[in-house]
Amino acid sequence: MDQRSPSATVRQGYMTRNRLAVSLLFLLNGFVIGSWAPKIPEFKDRLGISESVLGLLILMFGIGSLVLMPIAGGYIARVGSQKVVKVTAIILSPLLLLLTLVPDVWTAAVAMFLLGGFAGAMDVAMNANAVEVEKSMRRAIMSSCHAYWSLGGLIGAGIGGFLMARFGVLPHVLVVTAICLVLIVAAWPMILADKPHPGAAKEKLRLPMTPLPWLIGIMALFSMVPEGTVLDWGALYLRNELGASVELSGFGFAAFSATMATMRFAGDFVRDRFGAKRTLRICTVTALVGMIVAGTAPNAYIAILGFAIAGIGISNMVPIAFSAAGNMPGLQPGIGLSVATFMGYSGMLFAPSLIGFVAEHTGFAIIFASVPLLFIVVLLLSHHAIHADHAKGH
Repeated sequence: MDQRSPSATVRQGYMTRNRLAVSLLFLLNGFVIGSWAPKIPEFKDRLGISESVLGLLILMFGIGSLVLMPIAGGYIARVGSQKVVKVTAIILSPLLLLLTLVPDVWTAAVAMFLLGGFAGAMDVAMNANAVEVEKSMRRAIMSSCHAYWSLGGLIGAGIGGFLMARFGVLPHVLVVTAICLVLIVAAWPMILADKPHPGAAKEKLRLPMTPLPWLIGIMALFSMVPEGTVLDWGALYLRNELGASVELSGFGFAAFSATMATMRFAGDFVRDRFGAKRTLRICTVTALVGMIVAGTAPNAYIAILGFAIAGIGISNMVPIAFSAAGNMPGLQPGIGLSVATFMGYSGMLFAPSLIGFVAEHTGFAIIFASVPLLFIVVLLLSHHAIHADHAKGH
């Protein structure tokens, strides 16, 4: 027999709705990013630009993210994550439509800056809201939220090529925009209304001077650099250095993504069972083993297995770092998260280009075998993951 009072049952219902809402927001953000990926060849051809110019435009995406993320963090501290995530989601939704209509490179650069900026700003806000939902539920939900982001990316990339081939470029972005608006309408009334700290509204927007947020930022950075490395260079490594076919070379990132998404759905249960610190250490060692297997593999099949093992490990490293960043004592969740997301995503956006330059002289095998050195730093900092358990009222 259920002994809970009616008020407890109602509260549980609200928390379930809050969790569904923030999951839909992660799904939306991932869906927009995933929908952008299949548009890139058409975007390049329509503007008549070279690979190097396209690279600069993609760099504008990264710069936009890194500019607006700290600003979003400051506003979250002042007005709460609910308001910021609503505004950023509304602005983000039609930006792929804007990118499809830009007439030249200069307006494309502005549109790319806005796309990266508001995708990044929404990322900070939805992670901050997820931290608040974790606190209200007193259990981990961050890993499954990131799993919904991965699922959104998979759906966006999966249907994008089909819609463009069957119906055309403009209908594709109109469908994407419509789906985003439906997700916003569904999530809107259920988004947790968090309250900023009473003194936060009067504070100036500034980055924290204490070392803890930056140490957790380093954890996020060194967890996300390997993810960007596999995304951007895994297929080339399999193709050029291990003799994989064109078809097989795509399975490296596919295996990595599949195990990552699967383990993110399981990650909250694991974290609640073993605690954030132990879970982070297990995941980091698993990722380290996987990357070493990939980097020292004698053939493509072993390398793909290594990437799959690495995906299992990396899956919950970033969610734990973000939960810890949003639960630091004496610091507003938006501020800590803006540091962690800023540093983490800068690793994904900029490190792979540096790795490409180094790999021209060394080859990719040594790169993938050396990346685990970053995980050793994460292990050394892993005791800070205990802050992620504050969401459960510890």
